[in-house]
Amino acid sequence: MEVQPYLNFEGNCEEALNFYKETLNGEIRMLSYFDSAQMEVPEAYKKKVLHAVLQLDKATIMASDCLPNHPLTIGNNVTLSLNFEDVAQMETAFANLAAGGQVTMALQDTFWGARFGMLTDKFGINWMFNCEQKK
Repeated sequence: MEVQPYLNFEGNCEEALNFYKETLNGEIRMLSYFDSAQMEVPEAYKKKVLHAVLQLDKATIMASDCLPNHPLTIGNNVTLSLNFEDVAQMETAFANLAAGGQVTMALQDTFWGARFGMLTDKFGINWMFNCEQKK
């Protein structure tokens, strides 16, 4: 299992990533916009960041812009993302961390080819769970 921080921004994710890339000598490895998603988004959000990956030496940071119906609040702008290779291990970890917490997105298959879910644990920490599906 691998843990990566996931940062959320209020419409300025791309600007922030470019700043971090320059100031920390990083590399933006992936950048996609909401217009590539199979979901309805307001016109103003089509060129906002759906998902991005910034590599900083040995550290990886993922990031995106929040949608208008999920406003950013300082404190909910950082999530820990767990990347699994085994779905059963992920499902067990998800159930364990969900105990006493709140599931915000049940584990489900996604358009990007992974099994994915989100929750806030009983201590208020936000978690994402991702397991790429075997092709």
